[in-house]
Parts: sequence; C-alpha cells; structure tokens
Amino acid sequence: MAGRTRANPLALAVLGLLYERPMHPYEMSSTLRERRKEDSIKLNYGSLYSVVESLQKRGLITARETVREGRRPERTVYEITEAGTTEMTDWLSDLLARPVKEFTQFEAALSLMPIFGPDEVVTLLETRLRSLREQRLAYDHGTASAPANFPRLFLIEAEFKYALLRTEIEFVSALLDELRAGTFEGVALWRRMHELRGEGHSPEAVEQLLAEEFKEELSWLSELSDTQRPEQG
Repeated sequence: MAGRTRANPLALAVLGLLYERPMHPYEMSSTLRERRKEDSIKLNYGSLYSVVESLQKRGLITARETVREGRRPERTVYEITEAGTTEMTDWLSDLLARPVKEFTQFEAALSLMPIFGPDEVVTLLETRLRSLREQRLAYDHGTASAPANFPRLFLIEAEFKYALLRTEIEFVSALLDELRAGTFEGVALWRRMHELRGEGHSPEAVEQLLAEEFKEELSWLSELSDTQRPEQG
C-alpha cells in the first residue's frame, strides 16, 4: 500500500484502534470521543463509516463477525490485518519522523493580507487575538481541572496544540504592535496604495504613482528583475 496517498488521519486512527482490539464502527467512534481525539482529528460517523469501507477494500482491515446487542441493529466487528499493521506502522513512523509543509488557513490569509488596508487588518487581527486568548484560557482551565497524576502521554497532542497557540498569540500580538506604531516595514507604501485605489486611480496609475513616490523602497524590484532577466547569447 506504500505509494497511496495518506491524507486522512482518521484512517490512521481507525487502524490504531483495531490494533488494540477488534471493534465495530460505533465503538470506534465512541472510543475516539471518550479520548477526546476529535480535538485533533476531524471526526463524524459518516466519514468514519467511509474510512472503514475504504480500509476494508484495501485489505487493511477485515470483517471478523456480526453481532447484535438486544434490540439494536446488527453491527459488523472489524479487525486489523497484517497488511494493515504494516501500513499503520509505516504511516505513523513517517508522520512522527518527517516534517512536511502544511498549508494553514492563517498562513494563506497572511499571504493575501495586502488586499485590505492596514487599519482594517489591525481590526481583524485584534478580533483574532481575543479569540486566541480565550482559547488559551479554556486550555488553562481544562488543564487545571484534569485529574491529579493524569498521564502526560494522553495529553501530548494538546500540549503541542497549546505550544502552537502560544506562539501564534506572540506573533499576532507583535504584528499588531508594529502595525499600530507604524513601524511595520512597508506600511507607508501599503497605506498609500489603498489611498490611491480609494481615489479611483486605475491599477496602472497606482503602480506608476507608487513607483515615483517610493522609488527607494521599491528599488529591489528592478534588482529582482535584473537577476531574473535571461542572459543574452
């Protein structure tokens, strides 16, 4: 199965559960929720059922038996196959050992931030910062209410998420400080660009006026153009 795209962490979670013991899909869902794995892995019963079906088709799990409890409908119990154990081990090893580029929504938003003017971005980032701080408070409260001597092993993903949250709070807070103080490099050009657009200038006119007003700041554009110009034969 090496070569297949390993894009859905829920499939890996299912393999991990069946590595522990055979289960039916409802038990898989209940176990993941009891362990709060939905905080780290997108989970709903419909997608879980599709994942189970896909893993079975690939020969990574197999139906072991069908059981009925009282008046409940029949449920198929699945178990992991030898191929599934190999796939799970290889997949998890790869995820733990190899960092990969992850395209986060906030990174995408930052790359497109100049679409808005600086003042609007400040307002939006202030809203984001309040939300991030609320998340941090919720985490602190949850950690404080955890049972004494609760094994860190079962909280490690939350610890990682908190480290990312803390870093993002620091980043957004520092960025806001620079934008408010006007010390963010290029903010004057950025603000002027939106002023010219608001005055109704064409994109070509905006570009020309900026080139005239910010000749020094935009000197790197000509340098970049020179380095990318093909050599003459």
